[in-house]
Amino acid sequence: MISQRVKRISPSATLAISSKAKEMRRQGIDVIDFGVGEPDFDTPDHIKDGGIKAIEEGFTKYTPAAGIPELREAICRKLKVDNGLQYTPDQILVSVGAKHSLYNAVQTLCEDGDEVIIPAPYWVTYPEQVKLAGGVPVIVETDPEEGFRLDPDRLAKAVTPRTRLLILNSPQNPSGAVYPAEDLKAIAEIVVENGLYVLSDEVYEKLVYDGEKHTSIAALGEEIKRRTVVINGVSKTYAMTGWRIGYAAAEVEIIKAMAKLQEHLTGNPASIAQKAAVEALEGSQKPVAEMITQFAQRRDYMVERLSSLAGFVCPCPKGAFYAFPNISQWHGKTIQGRRIGDGTDLAAVILEEAHVAVVPGTGFGFPDCIRFSYATSMENIKEGLDRIERLLSGASW
Repeated sequence: MISQRVKRISPSATLAISSKAKEMRRQGIDVIDFGVGEPDFDTPDHIKDGGIKAIEEGFTKYTPAAGIPELREAICRKLKVDNGLQYTPDQILVSVGAKHSLYNAVQTLCEDGDEVIIPAPYWVTYPEQVKLAGGVPVIVETDPEEGFRLDPDRLAKAVTPRTRLLILNSPQNPSGAVYPAEDLKAIAEIVVENGLYVLSDEVYEKLVYDGEKHTSIAALGEEIKRRTVVINGVSKTYAMTGWRIGYAAAEVEIIKAMAKLQEHLTGNPASIAQKAAVEALEGSQKPVAEMITQFAQRRDYMVERLSSLAGFVCPCPKGAFYAFPNISQWHGKTIQGRRIGDGTDLAAVILEEAHVAVVPGTGFGFPDCIRFSYATSMENIKEGLDRIERLLSGASW
């Protein structure tokens, strides 16, 4: 018999699209994938060499469950230099990816019935992790015209005596929104005033454009820092998605509790991947800069092309590697004889007729939008958008 807590959660919309695209490829169909949330670049050589060296030196046994000391020390140095945050190694927990770090944090801080405020659009996993912890996701919509950023007044109105957490993501998946320091200061005041905690998902922090600067909410004062769990990882910045290394930084009491939970879930992250992560954080950052340059070029091209499509309104993302156009003008229109209701319908038609995988906004809390990832080659971007343009040009308005 399947437990009720598992029945309550929904499948990952992003992984569902990815699985369907892969199945179509297995059938011999040429599918271009704009759904994937991982860099298409190879892991830099010096990072791979770190993993190879670990294998050759026999570093293949269990490590401390919270992560090897040298990686936790490297994370402390990174947080100080990049984010202006002072932590000690006992305030760091290394986990099996940032998703695992988030799960540990939600399970540790959330009691049954606690409310967790989640701005929409949101990463598909946030509400489901809250449900697994017995919490209640409270979705607060953001305004596309305000850059998809959480309005402090809306946040304040959403707070109740049951509110425990706020999940904040900047740069944001799926919209690419980046929170300026002024916005974060206003949010921090509400958090501190109401005795809440913040889970600050900063996994896309390096992927910002147009001179934008990432600010961690934890860097805005000791009070908010004590009430923040900073979540980050090496997956997006260093093209290390498969290495599965994420980390959390917080007060010692919180980290100890999260580590205790992790001891009974997974134990330590892979020893080899931890050694590679040290090289990522401590080694050359040149590959990161090169990757960001290419992402910026792809973003500019994709946003221009999407904005030219009939019925698409595409804000320019300031971070991450996603475009999130609104397609509400397609409501009631038909493509290949199929009536379009929302982004789910349009995404299905695009995949089945144009053989291009995109992710409907329903899973992100914005059903009138579709997420396009530009973490793929310019060649794929051009071909995929050409296919979509041809498909839409034959639609009935």
